[in-house]
Amino acid sequence: MTSHVEQQIAARIARARAEEERKRQVRAEFAKARARGLAARHGRKLRQLAERGFDLAPLLDPYSNATPSASGG
Repeated sequence: MTSHVEQQIAARIARARAEEERKRQVRAEFAKARARGLAARHGRKLRQLAERGFDLAPLLDPYSNATPSASGG
């Protein structure tokens, strides 16, 4: 038989574990929401750039496998 104190300690540990699991789930839900929002913002930005006529992919030289420098050379 466990003592009253041991029972209280066990209950306190169980509550702490349950609270940590709840917090972990909340953090995971927020992370998913942030990822969805970031993907949506990125997609919106790319669509707006395409609508304005910006070339979204850098030019690739198939012979050297390099992109042109920012200075245009």
